[in-house]
Amino acid sequence: MRRNGRRAAVPAVLAGLLTLVLLLAGCGDGVEGAASQQTAAVAADNDSWPVAGSAQNGPSGPRSGVPDAPLRADNGDGGEMDRLALNTIADLGDFWKTEYGKVFDKGAFVPVDHFLSWDAKAPKEQQITFCRSNTYHVVNAAYCSVDQTIGWDRGVLLPLISQKYGKMAVVMVLAHEYGHSIQHLARLNGFLTPGLVLEQQADCFAGVFLRHVADGGSTHFTLNTTDGLNGVLGATVAVRDQDPNNPHNVHGSAFERVTAVQMGWQDGAMACKNINRKEIQKRRGELPVTYKPGDEEGQLAVDNDSLTLVAGALGKLYPLPQPPRLDYTGIVRNCPQDGGVEPASYCPANGTLGTDVPELAKRAGQQAGDDQPLSAVVDGNYNAFIVFVSRYLLAVQQSRQLSLTGAETAGLRTACLSGAVSTKFSDPGSGVQLTAGDLDAAVSGLLADGLAASDVDGKVVASGFQRLDAFRTGVLDGEGACLTTYK
Repeated sequence: MRRNGRRAAVPAVLAGLLTLVLLLAGCGDGVEGAASQQTAAVAADNDSWPVAGSAQNGPSGPRSGVPDAPLRADNGDGGEMDRLALNTIADLGDFWKTEYGKVFDKGAFVPVDHFLSWDAKAPKEQQITFCRSNTYHVVNAAYCSVDQTIGWDRGVLLPLISQKYGKMAVVMVLAHEYGHSIQHLARLNGFLTPGLVLEQQADCFAGVFLRHVADGGSTHFTLNTTDGLNGVLGATVAVRDQDPNNPHNVHGSAFERVTAVQMGWQDGAMACKNINRKEIQKRRGELPVTYKPGDEEGQLAVDNDSLTLVAGALGKLYPLPQPPRLDYTGIVRNCPQDGGVEPASYCPANGTLGTDVPELAKRAGQQAGDDQPLSAVVDGNYNAFIVFVSRYLLAVQQSRQLSLTGAETAGLRTACLSGAVSTKFSDPGSGVQLTAGDLDAAVSGLLADGLAASDVDGKVVASGFQRLDAFRTGVLDGEGACLTTYK
């Protein structure tokens, strides 16, 4: 986020692709990698919350006592990662055998039946050929349209995903790759179709299958809608386009990838079929996807002056008879009946928005874990500003006599309104300007601790999916959708 007009001179946030990410290059129609565990525990009164109509409780991961699928991978070792991959592919084949004809009228469903496994740590003499390329030190998983095969690195990639995000994140990766095979069978795209369309379709198809798993339809897996689905979304965020100005971007931003997965989860395979260049452009609207001149150099520092500037922009969007009193000496202490939440809180009893500015500023700097391979941590000042914005919006809701308590109502409504405001910040006339990457920073924070999706007492739903879905609703559909969805 930067000032509109004259830009403040502050250091640009450092961001770059790690070596492991660079190795996740495509083969054939699709590529998918994984990410690092970033999903933090959040305050909630319940163990799980309903997500888009699916409220599965209990474990998340491979079902116990279920025989392994009778599939084998060329060059496989029969170990845990290969069994996990093959069981996933077997369930995917069963699912799409039933689902394919309901959505697609071109081609007949043919399950992927050729698989290759390799170890990226193995010496060069043990390399194999996958998709006309050797696999020496290749950390990857991919669908190859040349010979309709799926391949994966069992030595580095899949264990890394499993360790950092859980085994269901491995399922997500392979569901994405299988989605590329569905594209191929259904002849959805032409030779000139942008890679971004291909990747978001595959993300969407993965979301369709994950919903099937969460609803209990998978033979080998279960998925709960709290920590299990949170881990899946973390992996989705990790393989994102990290440099908005890179002309070779193909996966989409974290916000776009999460959106594609949620489209499949909520609306089914037909939503994926309808993803094309026009649909993506409509969804992007005027949201910034590349940096404008000065954006990187002109990022706002998180300090008193910048927070006052943001509050001024919010005041123009939501004129209040009594705007919240801004206190930059710390959070509101001893607020009657309401608990103060670090690093920013709103006290409805006296209309004060208290902020611990140094603590809030830490959210804008380098975050723990952002230097790990395939990290889902997204640095940026909007991870801080979105929390301040959300507390200001509690004052707006109070002025409209809306309840400020309840994680699943006030908390999600606040996240949604924060998304709507984020879109308004992209308008040319806004006093502060949304820049490329800001939505990703907000997504990362919402997934990690969800403070911008908390109610006045700091209570947050346990489902990162719900938090991100509320924010996305605000960004794409605006304030009206927030008020009708989260009552």
